[in-house]
Amino acid sequence: MRKSATNADVLSTREAAERLGVALRTVQLWVEGGVLPAWKTAGGHRRISRAAVEKLIAERNNALHGADEVPAATEADERRMRILVVEDDPDLLRLFCMVIEGWDIPVELSTATNGFEALLRIGDRCPDLLLTDLNMPGMDGFRMIDTLKKHQQEREQLRIVVVTALGPAEIAHRGGLPDGVKVFTKPLPFDELEALAREQYTRLAAPELQ
Repeated sequence: MRKSATNADVLSTREAAERLGVALRTVQLWVEGGVLPAWKTAGGHRRISRAAVEKLIAERNNALHGADEVPAATEADERRMRILVVEDDPDLLRLFCMVIEGWDIPVELSTATNGFEALLRIGDRCPDLLLTDLNMPGMDGFRMIDTLKKHQQEREQLRIVVVTALGPAEIAHRGGLPDGVKVFTKPLPFDELEALAREQYTRLAAPELQ
C-alpha cells in the first residue's frame, strides 16, 4: 500500500519486521502476545504505528541490555542445547542458573524475568527448553505459553517446563495449561529437571531416531 501524508507513520507487519530486523513470524508472535500493539483494517490487514515499533526497539534494547553477546554459530555451537529460564525472583533465578551450569550437558543459557522479555528473546533465538514460572509481573506465564502454543508448529523442538507454587486446582481455575507442558511444583526437583533436560538434549542430538 502506498503511504500518503496521513498514513506515513503506519507500518504493515512486514515493514515492521524489516524495521525491527526480525522475521515476519516473529512480529506476528509479538502482536499475538501483546508485545507489539496492532489493529486490523477493514480488509483484515494488520497495521502497526511507527511509534509503537520505535518504542519496542527501545524496550527490546533495555530488556537485552547486559546480556552476553551470542557468538556466531559454529559446528560445535549447533550441538549446544539452548535453555531459557523465566523467573522474576532474582535469588531463585540465580539458583536455577547455578544448577544448570553445573550439568555436564553443552548448554547455551539465557534468562528473562517475565513473559514480555521471554517473547523478545524467543523471537530473536528460540530455545530448545523453556523453564518458566507462572506468577510474574506484567505478562505472566499463562499468557506467554498460550502465545507460544498458537505458533507451536514453527517451534516443534521447543519443550516447555513450568515451575510453580500453584497447585493443580489453581492452575485449572486460571485456564489451565496446554497439553505437553510439564509441570514441576516448587521447590523444584532438580534431579528430575536434569533428567528431562538430558532427554531433550539426546532427542535434539539424534533427530534421525525420532
